[in-house]
Amino acid sequence: MPHYPDQLHRIVDLAERPKRIVSVVPSQTELLFDLDLVDEIVGVTKFCVHPKEKVRIVMKIGGTKQLDIAKITDLKPDLIIANKEENDQQQIEQLMELFPVWVSDIGDLNGAVEMIEIVGEMVGKTAEAKKLTDTIRQDFAGLLPLERKLRTAYFIWRNPYMVTGCNTFIDNMLSRCGFINAFDQPRYPEIDGTLLRQAKPELILLSSEPYPFKEKHIEELQAILPEAVIKLVDGEMFSWYGSRLLQAPGYFKQLLEVLSKSA
Repeated sequence: MPHYPDQLHRIVDLAERPKRIVSVVPSQTELLFDLDLVDEIVGVTKFCVHPKEKVRIVMKIGGTKQLDIAKITDLKPDLIIANKEENDQQQIEQLMELFPVWVSDIGDLNGAVEMIEIVGEMVGKTAEAKKLTDTIRQDFAGLLPLERKLRTAYFIWRNPYMVTGCNTFIDNMLSRCGFINAFDQPRYPEIDGTLLRQAKPELILLSSEPYPFKEKHIEELQAILPEAVIKLVDGEMFSWYGSRLLQAPGYFKQLLEVLSKSA
């Protein structure tokens, strides 16, 4: 029986190539479809939105942190693919008692590449996954960060304001662009206007997810920090660690070109 290590250092045993897969993480769901596993994917979350035309016809089994365990059980999956941060630990542990569950734990690009390759091996798509990761590595290697590193605050939430801290995948993407995270607290600290002014970011990035920042929020934050450059950004490019990484270097390059002209 093949043994596959997950990123929590657990061993997941699969008797054969999985034919009924449940994915409970949006970026990993997209990866599975891009590995051409259309027939094998039997359940996804309501937040799994890519690829749109394919996920809409798959059974929805709740949200990433509010899974419908009964629905998942009825689907009789022979593999569930989850994530340490995006899913609820108690629910995932409950599912582990019933089905094989492979859990990712991703804090940087190397961890994402490892995830893609192991998942590809588990589902019988080793060559396809390797082709993806070769391209991702090559494109990120060609990404030229800003010459002058910008002190940056990356916002993910409003009311209360929350930003991305250190030891996160988003933080790793920021550093690859040449941005210095203005907040060195771990995970996703809650801040206010005073803390933002104290952090003195030159650049503020407002993510499209999980909170959908819009143009109107730029003025709100510009009032707090008039001297900062503020940009709306595609959160999927900074936080999705599956096959969407194929698009991220090109997106970052365009963003850096815009910032270079405005600096």
